[in-house]
Amino acid sequence: MRNTVRQELVARQLEEQITGRFPVGQRLRVLDVGLGQGTQALRLARAGHMITGLESDAQMLSAVRTALAAEPEGIRERVRLIEGDGRDTGVHFLPGSFDVVLCHGVLMYLAEPDAMLAGLARVLAPGGLLSLLVRNADALAMRPGLAGDWESALSAFDCPVYTNRIGLEVRADRLSALTATLAGIGAPLHAWYGVRVFTDLAGDDEQPRSTEELERLLAAEERAGRTDPYRAVAALLHLCGVRG
Repeated sequence: MRNTVRQELVARQLEEQITGRFPVGQRLRVLDVGLGQGTQALRLARAGHMITGLESDAQMLSAVRTALAAEPEGIRERVRLIEGDGRDTGVHFLPGSFDVVLCHGVLMYLAEPDAMLAGLARVLAPGGLLSLLVRNADALAMRPGLAGDWESALSAFDCPVYTNRIGLEVRADRLSALTATLAGIGAPLHAWYGVRVFTDLAGDDEQPRSTEELERLLAAEERAGRTDPYRAVAALLHLCGVRG
């Protein structure tokens, strides 16, 4: 359920930003950095856009290739997959090569993300959209606090580093710091959303009891993700910057 909420909300938010920024029917050039299982990349390919996926994990890349093989030929032709690091976009792409750049769930694994963000802005065309999905450092105490883990909750107020559900030590980002970074790289913040306000404590295997329940859950999450003060305490932040 947690992944369903994440992917569905981000897809809706992306569609809102793309629809509001580009002419209807325009075939966009999209770069997905650290595309993971390829959920957003495949959605956009099905919508007619040209996708380049950059992924450093060979197993993830193999999973995306398997998923892509099940798609119709017309969709497969729109997707190009490259094994590579998101910090090396300058090696692979010319400046201004893409209309949309996605970087979802990647910054948390980087101790110093600013250089990579500058590289992502560099490959964006003027007016292009940069979409970031990050762990929310301003709400890092929420998950352990609601679970009754007071020691972890107290430490989360002062430190953006945490241990995620798969046991890796990673880091979270603050909205204010990323806003300043986006302005500094020439892709100032245009819009932001919260993702997973109510469902971050759901178990890894937990599923909604029915389709109707899922729709109500998504409606509540979507409303909270764009409404203050709820979005500020979401587990994840979805930031959209626009290249000047």
